[in-house]
Amino acid sequence: MPTELIFIIQQVANGLLLGFYYLLIALGLSIIFSLGGIVNLAHGAFYAIGAYLIVFLSDSLGYGLAFVVSPVAVGVLGMLVERFFFRRFYRADPTLSLLFTFALSMVIEQALRMIFGASPLSFSIPEFAHGQVIVGDFFYPVYRIGMLFVAIAAVVGTWLLLNRTAFGKIVKAGINDPDMVRAMGISLNPVMTAVCGLGIGLAGLSGVLLAPITGVQPAMGQEILTAAFVVVVIGGLGSFWGVVVAAMLVGVIRGLTSYFYPPASEASLYLLMLLILVLRPRGLLGEKFERLE
Repeated sequence: MPTELIFIIQQVANGLLLGFYYLLIALGLSIIFSLGGIVNLAHGAFYAIGAYLIVFLSDSLGYGLAFVVSPVAVGVLGMLVERFFFRRFYRADPTLSLLFTFALSMVIEQALRMIFGASPLSFSIPEFAHGQVIVGDFFYPVYRIGMLFVAIAAVVGTWLLLNRTAFGKIVKAGINDPDMVRAMGISLNPVMTAVCGLGIGLAGLSGVLLAPITGVQPAMGQEILTAAFVVVVIGGLGSFWGVVVAAMLVGVIRGLTSYFYPPASEASLYLLMLLILVLRPRGLLGEKFERLE
């Protein structure tokens, strides 16, 4: 196989992996906004908390247990934030929740800086995940393949929860017509708490997965949050599969652009978003919301 073709395949694989990381964050953003009408600018900060937790819990709990506990702890934190803060803004001017989540993200970032310091922390790939998988002339790190399967499992599990359970039916009904759900005597408050726990927990899981690859530092959530918003906008608010398709598209385009013309890798995301918005203002598979329209 030609060497250049192997490099291109590796860039596509890297792009798909990056797309899944974006997807874990974008899904949470999308479902929290769809149900609660809150644009959570603090979502990236919860991603950073997940990364810090895996670094520091691994020493005491071991990598395996810390890998499970860290995203769950971030999800529980998200449920507390929803219960004591987000709930105040569901019926308020959306600008207020935007300002609040911006302030919350700054508070979390500065708190991480005070507690752990401003310097980036390194976190090694666990020993059992060292090595490469080699197929002919193609090779790929074992850790990245393993993390790809974990990300896929998380996305599939989220889809099953939202589409094959009674909880998922209430969430979808609440997104499309919240007043009807309330008229049936179903309170959306506990549903929103669970949705925030799920969405923010996925952000924490993404931080756990990326910690050994990107390193850990207090402002790490800002860059990935921007990319996650691009994915949500391209995919369309409220569309599970729209966000999935957009995340893969963004990841692959960024991976290929990094190979052929690295200076344009970041700009390619925004150019793609602009193109999609011109052709389809609601995104690739965006839905109409009773709450918003």
